Amino acid sequence: MTISRNSHFLKEMGITEWASLEPLPVSAPIVLADEQANAQSAQVNSSGGHGSNGTWWFFGNKPQGDAELLFNNMIRALGLSPSDWTWKSPSDNLNTLEIPANRLPIVALAFGGPAAQKLSGERDSLPELRETVLALNAEFEEEIPLIASFDLLHALSKPKDKSLLWQDLLLARSVLQNS
Repeated sequence: MTISRNSHFLKEMGITEWASLEPLPVSAPIVLADEQANAQSAQVNSSGGHGSNGTWWFFGNKPQGDAELLFNNMIRALGLSPSDWTWKSPSDNLNTLEIPANRLPIVALAFGGPAAQKLSGERDSLPELRETVLALNAEFEEEIPLIASFDLLHALSKPKDKSLLWQDLLLARSVLQNS
């Protein structure tokens, strides 16, 4: 993926300036939930490995329409292949989630205040939960970091908040890279 292509995706998200400190890997086409299981084993980047060196768990209402387009653009801008991420519902029983073998570390991102509150066990509103590394409220051997952000539909209805959503994604990427 070239820098100009990344810039195009970021511009669609409402972010006009962006600079990467390191080149992003070439990623495979983006697919959502049902198609992802079939694509996971076959889709890796051209270097033979996974671009993020970890797994991303996205929690929230499954995006549709323009929200799905925004989500796909975010995935592309992050350089993630389908095997690097999975979409989950906040209503899932967290203690039954399985950590994929050889895919540590994991970072979780909650789209929307209610999802962030349910997943973290916190009662604060989204503005207080954002820009903080929370913990996924579940019983795992290792603590899984959770980043709270805006719901995708909120970001579409308030374009100025797209840049804040992008900042949350960068925080999640930073947490994942430093794990």
